[in-house]
Amino acid sequence: MKKFRVTLSFSRYLLRATMSETRRNQSSDEQIEKSEIQHQRVVIENSHGEKLVGVLHDTGSTETVVICHGFRSSKNRIPMLTIASFFERAMISSFRFDFAGNGESQGSFQYGNYRREVEDLRSVLQHLRGVNRVISAIIGHSKGGNVVLLYAAKYNDVQTVVNISGRFFLDRGIEFRLVL
Repeated sequence: MKKFRVTLSFSRYLLRATMSETRRNQSSDEQIEKSEIQHQRVVIENSHGEKLVGVLHDTGSTETVVICHGFRSSKNRIPMLTIASFFERAMISSFRFDFAGNGESQGSFQYGNYRREVEDLRSVLQHLRGVNRVISAIIGHSKGGNVVLLYAAKYNDVQTVVNISGRFFLDRGIEFRLVL
């Protein structure tokens, strides 16, 4: 069995931080100069020839965290935006994208396509590494949480894996979806 680190304490910290962030306004001395951070639309071709659309939050750091959305969601939903904002404040670059068949990305939506989404994530990571990005973590919310776990188990090339609100009782349900 391949080993990888699942950072549960970081996940709890991130959730607490993002929840408290939505309840308070930043003071002016906490705000990051917006001119330092660039949001760049990036289009990446997956292994099926479909275009995946993402947004790179470039803080000037090559260290990059990749954020994966959940079931019938997109890169523009509140959890993904909040996580990306959290990393911006820490001056760590992040990349959030739409899996094929979701959001702005090409392809047809498919129920339960975990393996295909794992391959979409692989295409994203290969692209980012090809432009000299260092992948420091992959974070998945909901279904995306299971995708990052499956990715890490298959490829074992990312040391920090965070599953936020992903399914945890997988005795029933995921096996059926993996067969499809």
